[in-house]
Amino acid sequence: MSLPLFLGLPSCARAFRLRTGRGEFAGLESLPPEGVARRGSALLVPGFTGSKEDFLALLEPLARRGFRVVAVDGRGQHESGGPREESAYAQDELAQDILAQAAAIAAQDGLAQTTARTGHGQATARTGLAQEAPHTGLTQKATTPAAAQKPPAAGGEPLHLLGHSLGGLITRAAVLKDPSPFASYTIMASGPAAICEAQQARTRILIDALGRFDMETVWRSMRTLDPPEAANAATPPAVAEFLYRRWLNTVPEQLVATGGQLLVEPDRVAELAAVPLPKHVLSGAVDYAWPIPLMDDMAVRLRAHRTVIEGAEHSPGVERPGPTAEAMADFWERHASA
Repeated sequence: MSLPLFLGLPSCARAFRLRTGRGEFAGLESLPPEGVARRGSALLVPGFTGSKEDFLALLEPLARRGFRVVAVDGRGQHESGGPREESAYAQDELAQDILAQAAAIAAQDGLAQTTARTGHGQATARTGLAQEAPHTGLTQKATTPAAAQKPPAAGGEPLHLLGHSLGGLITRAAVLKDPSPFASYTIMASGPAAICEAQQARTRILIDALGRFDMETVWRSMRTLDPPEAANAATPPAVAEFLYRRWLNTVPEQLVATGGQLLVEPDRVAELAAVPLPKHVLSGAVDYAWPIPLMDDMAVRLRAHRTVIEGAEHSPGVERPGPTAEAMADFWERHASA
């Protein structure tokens, strides 16, 4: 769970519905301001019990660096609907959703370039994607650079992929299925395999509770087992209300299925290392779900760029958004050309 510090959208962003070949997904989109050249696009995928709002604080700084950013709710998360069947949330299904989202974004990027050339501008480019929707210290660790560069994704602009926590496992499955849409891949606060034993115990309790009680009852009972970054007495009331509403909006079968994946995910680092895609492992200096040394080792095995955000824990995009956005954009800029 990430705890957003605020809920208001920056002036460069909007809420929308991303239409894909596998259905619609709730999203947030930010665009570079006028006068800032576009350097590419990015698809940001949230983690377990999370949502697109976990990336709110990154939207404006990344837009200022020239990136169009799309953050999504996965199927069954918050404002994206989903079936009441666990099979709908199998990792392969969720990975296919990521590829469909990437295809929709790349297609719109191609339209944006066409409209820009014909003089219709940014506003025209935005209208074809989807309808508007209401929106309810940096340390670099040196590792061997990524093994290969990728050409820009279809549509003419590079499309960068980032997965946070559980989103790191789902996006990894998508990249292993088809890396061709992406110019680079960033793994944020996610490890090589299943979560650590302490978090496995908490997740098992949650899965068991979801099988026996309604979401309201589980919400209240699970507060005693919240991770460090969860809401507390100092949390602004509007944010606390959002967290509660997000929980109730999430499909319980999505939580059961994806929670189960966190318990049994195999180590697929060797498979990912063989994919010719620039890779970036980014985390805080402390992490309760995957120990930092485990992520350090994963970065070495992947021959990935490694960034540790000092002063951040499991949610660096919320806890230290400035240095996190800087690290993300710096990496993307290095892998933005064919």
